[in-house]
Amino acid sequence: MRRLALTLLLAMGLLTGGALAVGRPAEMLPDPAAEARAQEIGRELRCMVCQNQSIEDSEADLARDLRRLVRERVAAGESSDSVRDYVHARYGDFVLLRPPFNLVTAPLWALPVIVLGLGALTLLRMRRRTAARPGPAPLSEEERARLAALERDI
Repeated sequence: MRRLALTLLLAMGLLTGGALAVGRPAEMLPDPAAEARAQEIGRELRCMVCQNQSIEDSEADLARDLRRLVRERVAAGESSDSVRDYVHARYGDFVLLRPPFNLVTAPLWALPVIVLGLGALTLLRMRRRTAARPGPAPLSEEERARLAALERDI
């Protein structure tokens, strides 16, 4: 029974380890409101190593450094926008999980619409080709007789 309890405890620790990326007391701010604000900012910033994770979810060294930077600036009393703007100015649009809409990022935002439109056009063209294609020609008398003979042999 003890082994089972220890095994379950170990499994729970392994399963929640990645979810608590900021769970280290050394990284957390003592003020819960400031820590919540820092985590909110961190969830909007992309880990430059993992690329599909926020810095709050990533275990990469760069993400850890960015978390520390965000917390330092929040602790210094900067607003959320100024912290975000500082990181954005330093790392560019790529660091934002939701990049702004501008001339540089417009193709990124438009790409899903373009791909869906091209897919819809392709489906319409395929449908028209199928509808316009004539059906099979009717059997001639000779072919019908041959088919009847084959059916009798079966």
